[in-house]
Amino acid sequence: MTVNECHPNHISHKIPVGISSCLLGENVRFNGGHSRSTYCLGPLSEYFDYKQFCPEMAAGFGTPRPTMRLEGNPDQPRLVFSNKRDVVITDQLVNSNERYLDNLPELDGYIVMKNSPSCGFERIKVYQENGHPHMKRVRGLFTQSLIDRFPQLPIEEDGRLNDPLLRENFLLRVFAHHEFRNTVLNDLTMKNLIDYHSRYKYVVMAHSQPFYKSLGRLLSGQEKRPIDSLAEEYFTQFMQALSRPAKRKNHCNVLMHLVGYLKREVDSSVRQDILDVVEQYRRGEVNLTTPTTLLYHYLKLYGSEYVKEQRYFAPYPQALGIRNTV
Repeated sequence: MTVNECHPNHISHKIPVGISSCLLGENVRFNGGHSRSTYCLGPLSEYFDYKQFCPEMAAGFGTPRPTMRLEGNPDQPRLVFSNKRDVVITDQLVNSNERYLDNLPELDGYIVMKNSPSCGFERIKVYQENGHPHMKRVRGLFTQSLIDRFPQLPIEEDGRLNDPLLRENFLLRVFAHHEFRNTVLNDLTMKNLIDYHSRYKYVVMAHSQPFYKSLGRLLSGQEKRPIDSLAEEYFTQFMQALSRPAKRKNHCNVLMHLVGYLKREVDSSVRQDILDVVEQYRRGEVNLTTPTTLLYHYLKLYGSEYVKEQRYFAPYPQALGIRNTV
């Protein structure tokens, strides 16, 4: 697969993404209903090839079924039916999860169902003997197993996709994960690894200066190690760098850095106009798409091939309109 085929705006196939079945409108919830996600089935379905899974159904609990909840120690909660709390069903779910994860196809992301004791991504209650929840909240049992097994896989909860920054960050990670898997892991050479880093350099800079420096050192050649070990360490750090949304001030730093590529070719008044728009973005008066579109217009005309190839300008398909919201 070529780099162009993996470019978010030239993607030639849909990206494999796991998803909780109820979000696709499947009637697998405890009450026999679903939690159909209009966003997942709408804009995202143009780019994602969904691989659906319902942990409760796979474990044989059927539908409709009594509600489930987590009880006991938050560090090792047990799963029970709310109306039969003496019957512990943790192992039945966990063993089924492990069988599924053992045979999981290659994925580039996973979208899970909120508030579920199996699929919830965060803030799931664990109840004490007195019926009150512990202060400490946890992840659902399936989602925790998924993270433990595939720590670099981008995972998000459907409800959190309503937050523009979290949505942008999740999509960025999915497309970056997909490109790494297809352009680096499918043909593991030092050149392909360095080319990938070159394209994502300013994406990393916008998220984390420490990781930006660390990844540069890792690829400097000073540390002699096998390519597979190097690629694994690189991608671990890379995905950690992208794990949180980039801050506005960091985007401004990157944008000003990129304006420097126009120093010789573009009149200083034009550069100042671009910097004025960056300043507008810094103040929250315009969205990120405004300075990036303006800057890329000039870089496309006057910039080097290196800067034109930067994923920072198109980390995901522009048709999704993500940068209009951040």
